[in-house]
Amino acid sequence: MKLYSAAPSPFVRKVRILVMETGLSDRVEEVDAHITPINPSPSLNDANPIGKIPALATGDGMTLFDSRVICEYLDTQHQGAKMFPQDGAARWTALRRQALADGILDAGVNTRYETFLRPEEQRWPEWIDGQKGKIRRGVDALEAEVESFGDTVDIGTISAACALGYLDFRFPGDNWRDGHPKLAAWFEAFSARPSMQATVPPAG
Repeated sequence: MKLYSAAPSPFVRKVRILVMETGLSDRVEEVDAHITPINPSPSLNDANPIGKIPALATGDGMTLFDSRVICEYLDTQHQGAKMFPQDGAARWTALRRQALADGILDAGVNTRYETFLRPEEQRWPEWIDGQKGKIRRGVDALEAEVESFGDTVDIGTISAACALGYLDFRFPGDNWRDGHPKLAAWFEAFSARPSMQATVPPAG
């Protein structure tokens, strides 16, 4: 299998962590595909018509895209503990947490594009404030339920960790830890996992 990836992407990081946690590293080859909305990759576009990363070529002629779809597919490719609980409340809790974390990431990436790629005179401050409001409310929601995370390692907690890691990476001055002590303590412990350590995005 080939994973079209770029180290700074938090959605790619989610897939890479799941690959490591499920013991699939020797079956997934990473293909570097650095892109932005104004700098597409022709080879990636051939694999994924949407032109976004991550994308996974499964080796049987199919290419999957969107980190949620890729992660769920990969979770069917190993025999260990599942990252997607199979049924019941545990499944819906994990999927809801993934959706919450992905919402934080969507808002974070949108803010990054607006403040980094768009010319300064064309930026929309109110829109940026709206995106950051989504981030704040999302982090508040994670703080409210983090005590129920326990030692769980599944798609929900992996996604939450990737969201918080991205905030550290792109918006360190916003200090999401302020007012979220339980979440900060959980993230510090979760970040010690080898999969988290191996996927820290590069500086710059």
